Amino acid sequence: MNASPSTVASQPELLSQFAATRDFAQDCDAADILAPYRKQFELPVGASGQPVIYLCGHSLGLAPRAALDYVSEELAEWAQLGVMGHHIATRPWIDYAQNFTKGLQHVTGAQAHEVVAMNSLTVNLHLMMASFYRPVGMRDKVLIEAGAFSSDRHAILGQFSWHKLDPNGTLIELAPRAGEEILRIEDIEGAIDACGNELALVLWPGVQYRTGQAFDCARIASAAHRVGAIAGFDLAHAIGNLPLKLHDWDIDFAVWCSYKYLNAGPGAIGGCFVHERHFGNAPSRLSGWWGHEPQTRFQMAPEFKPAVGAAGWAVSNPPIFSAAPLLASLEMFRAADIGELRAKSMRLTAYAIRLLRERARDDIQIITPEAPEERGCQLSLRVKGGAKRGRRIFDVLGDHGVICDWREPDIIRIAPAPLYNRFMEIFDFVEELAAALKEIA
Repeated sequence: MNASPSTVASQPELLSQFAATRDFAQDCDAADILAPYRKQFELPVGASGQPVIYLCGHSLGLAPRAALDYVSEELAEWAQLGVMGHHIATRPWIDYAQNFTKGLQHVTGAQAHEVVAMNSLTVNLHLMMASFYRPVGMRDKVLIEAGAFSSDRHAILGQFSWHKLDPNGTLIELAPRAGEEILRIEDIEGAIDACGNELALVLWPGVQYRTGQAFDCARIASAAHRVGAIAGFDLAHAIGNLPLKLHDWDIDFAVWCSYKYLNAGPGAIGGCFVHERHFGNAPSRLSGWWGHEPQTRFQMAPEFKPAVGAAGWAVSNPPIFSAAPLLASLEMFRAADIGELRAKSMRLTAYAIRLLRERARDDIQIITPEAPEERGCQLSLRVKGGAKRGRRIFDVLGDHGVICDWREPDIIRIAPAPLYNRFMEIFDFVEELAAALKEIA
């Protein structure tokens, strides 16, 4: 995603570095400078009592051990302090959202006042669209990718209903070319240009959840701005997965969840980004008490005075117990070198591709882009022979202690996360997959 050729090895260069042997995988793990981070996570175990092969960080990241401590601390302070915990807890609850600012700034490439931890992804998407999807006259169209994550599509249709707009002709869904699985950037730009001054909003993923395709957000935002549209992004599958530079890419807003690559646990607090150029034009918003400026919030005045920056879009105080785990994960992301994380991610996925071509070439179609800069941690695999066979293969993998993900109608998704996954897990996954393919012909 927006990486220069000088910093990203080509696919052939990556594949040429790998040998399809167990010894090679072990050597890679021995040389991995990120290996100590694995010890900071709780690893699920299978029936054998040994850790499972967990390749599902794109759906739910593993639990940082420190997260358990942070939640326990907050529960203890609630028990000991009651309401006074808002003021005198170790991390006072009134200012709790501020604990995430530096970490979110780091993983998003934003200015400190452009990010805020709040709510969940779809709630934040509605809040952002309430401000930035303002259909006027002919400028009412929204462009998304065909097969977008269903919650995003539901939210857009909800906005159409709110504005009393007919989705037919207003929602533009761009599909790949016939016979192709992924979208070409020139086709995205072409669709934006074709909508022209009728386009109000481009709502695009940083990474497409089903295919694992990573997009050039800066280029898409630039195309949207050329026709006078807003560029918003759903970063659920991008944040914590790819290096982001939201401020420099000049996007208007972004939303995300924190339970995938950010490892903050099920139902964890989400977040949003608003570019600072929007702070001075006072866009309409669905305001709430917690978005009021902190210095006068408790004066309970009837007038709403928004907090400076993205914090002005907050509506409620953060849920402490589902926010605390995010602190543990962000601490690791701030400590780990983002370049090393990205390099390991590319090597893990490239190694998986090398092994799959060696052991399962005739049975597996990899629909994730070939170019390393066009994918993150994820590989999406289609088992040849139909959806029924693919589902049986997926079930066999689960029975053998491989935790991955199934997406209808026929996709197995794996995501080797560089903070905790190892090369040996990739080797063992492909071994298990090859055996299952042979068993279920």
